[in-house]
Amino acid sequence: MVDDTADDGTTHTAGGGAGDGARYAAQARADDLADDVTAAALREDTEDVTAQNSWPDSAARARLHFVSGKGGTGKSTVAAALALTLAADGKRVLLVECEGRQGIAQLFDSPPLPPTDTRIATSEGGGEVWALAIDIEHALLEYLDMFYNLGFAGRAMKRIGAIDFVTTVAPGLRDVLITGKVKERIIATDKKGTRVYDAVVVDSPPTGRIGSFLDVTKAMADLAKSGPIRNQSEGVARLLHSEETVIHLVTLLEAMPITETIEAVDELRGKDLHIGSLIINRVNPIHLPADSIDDIAEGHIDAATVAKGLTAVGIDASESDFAGLLTETIEHASRLQAQQVAKAQLDEVEVPTLELPTLGDGIDLGGLYELANLLQKAGA
Repeated sequence: MVDDTADDGTTHTAGGGAGDGARYAAQARADDLADDVTAAALREDTEDVTAQNSWPDSAARARLHFVSGKGGTGKSTVAAALALTLAADGKRVLLVECEGRQGIAQLFDSPPLPPTDTRIATSEGGGEVWALAIDIEHALLEYLDMFYNLGFAGRAMKRIGAIDFVTTVAPGLRDVLITGKVKERIIATDKKGTRVYDAVVVDSPPTGRIGSFLDVTKAMADLAKSGPIRNQSEGVARLLHSEETVIHLVTLLEAMPITETIEAVDELRGKDLHIGSLIINRVNPIHLPADSIDDIAEGHIDAATVAKGLTAVGIDASESDFAGLLTETIEHASRLQAQQVAKAQLDEVEVPTLELPTLGDGIDLGGLYELANLLQKAGA
């Protein structure tokens, strides 16, 4: 039995049998329509947020892309999406993780990655994304063997547990090992002399540490005055300061991420490093008239007009539901107002910006490909 209340307040009761079947079919059609409307709204939201996106020429020319951002801004997600984007049209891209969190494996729903190149995804046009989770112990052993022919010494250090001690006492060495490994992979060639990778994307340390991480020259000046490691570090420094390398900064339109991003821009510029794009993640769609946002955020909302609009599209909300809708509208306007203030701060930085929307279903592998598609449309 299903109760149905008419517009005049009277209640009509439908019996079972064929009546129920018709009612359920009608409800199913209504649900399908709601799903279609929701999907269309999400597409419109995405188009609205990304309408002004463009990829800077400096990023288009680069082969090495570092992606940094304050923790929680989605930098790992953006790095993964960028790798998928750059792998379009049959290209081969390496996605590097250097913080030991196995975040890439989680994003691509794959087993934990070994410290060697592993294929994890394909992209449009037959491209491939490979991943490398850099392991400091593995990198140090490789380094000692490659530059000093001291593989035996490294193995001895491993047996007595000295590797963690060494990299902790000399934290700059950790960054040297990571950036050195990145350089090795981006210049790697196959037997025919062809570059193994068209591009390398690095899921980098957060903005609070990105400057010191990339400042290899200073780190090595503190560790070695001469020798193979010094020579290698100088080669890495040349690569990082060349036009082949750009740093993308991921932020949210919130106070703390904005502050750290602005500070990171100043620091990176001071070190003569090239900034590619400032990527604003999880941007809320507007939904409201731009000239009314401030008034609505202050609680000035025309309830009668809202009620009339709901009635016009066939929505009959209860008094409590309507009050809740008005409250959510005011809260949404407040968030938009805060976004506008934050965006104004970023405008002063004078870095090319690109906006990515909040995805309704969160981030899974499908969401990664959706973000990659948006980056590709922007020219990446």
